Amino acid sequence: MGVSDNTVGLSLAVASSAFIGASFILKKIGLIRAGKGGVRAGGGGYTYLLEPLWWAGMMTMLLGEIANFVAYTFAPAVLVTPLGALSIIVSSFLAHFVLKERLEKLGVLGCVSCIVGSVIVVIHAPQEHMPNSVEEIWNLAIQPGFLTYAVATLVVVAALVLFFEPRYGQTNIMIYLGICSSMGSLTVVSIKAIGVAIKLTLDGMNQVAYPHTWLFVIIAIICVVSQINYLNKALDTFDLAVVSPIYYVMFTTLTIVASGIMFKDWAGQSFSSIASEFCGLITILTGTIMLHTAKEEETGSSAALPWPLDRGSISWCISLGSDNLLKNVNEDYFAALQSSPAPV
Repeated sequence: MGVSDNTVGLSLAVASSAFIGASFILKKIGLIRAGKGGVRAGGGGYTYLLEPLWWAGMMTMLLGEIANFVAYTFAPAVLVTPLGALSIIVSSFLAHFVLKERLEKLGVLGCVSCIVGSVIVVIHAPQEHMPNSVEEIWNLAIQPGFLTYAVATLVVVAALVLFFEPRYGQTNIMIYLGICSSMGSLTVVSIKAIGVAIKLTLDGMNQVAYPHTWLFVIIAIICVVSQINYLNKALDTFDLAVVSPIYYVMFTTLTIVASGIMFKDWAGQSFSSIASEFCGLITILTGTIMLHTAKEEETGSSAALPWPLDRGSISWCISLGSDNLLKNVNEDYFAALQSSPAPV
């Protein structure tokens, strides 16, 4: 008995999530190593381009994306897309053991909520209409609804880059991820157009001659480069265990919104499906808040010290009359906190 198409698609989707999850770890390690020998990516440096591990992460992510793309040719989107959430579990698991990054119980619960919400949204997402030509996609892209979304996205990205990033980029994770997620929603539309062009060309309907095809290629390149740049900054500045789920949630949500506006996916959809999608979005929002809270609590607990140790030295009273010196170290009391003398 041969293997069914759904089984092949399922296997490819799982492999894709494993590759993408591992790629975050490789890129993070590469960014850390590059930061030790030059300007960090979070500070505007690009020394990571010379780091082999970063490129290994990029190639691993590329393999994952290719596997994900091929999976859609064997299995329906309702089966393949939710499995993308597995990449969060893979990256968080590896970050715990490889990068020694902690994820508190509240963070785990937030991560689970993000995954559950994303799965609900994806499962109840309406079916897309498959365009028959690049020109048809272009006509959809220049409709008032999607033009409004595209312009609003570019205005938000410009505000984040020019105003918010210089002031809050190093402290607020939503700045970097907001930029790459917003650009990512436009990337998906462009990549879809390119994919349709390739498919139609292979079927004998040449799309290379259409200027719209090359316009989508240019847009895709600009969006992908912007995505990679700001995702690298986020990975270099914040813990992977927090970056990965928030980025997945924001990217998935904005992609669904962009696709719905452009392809009018919600037209004719039942009320129950729409209600389920909104419940999924609320679950995603709740999970994101949990992740932020867990991160803030972890940062606060690690920063808190019982005494101002950076302002003085510690002395211990140890009784030398006992044969067990180490026992006295454990039992004797903290004697004094000697403040360092102020400079004259």
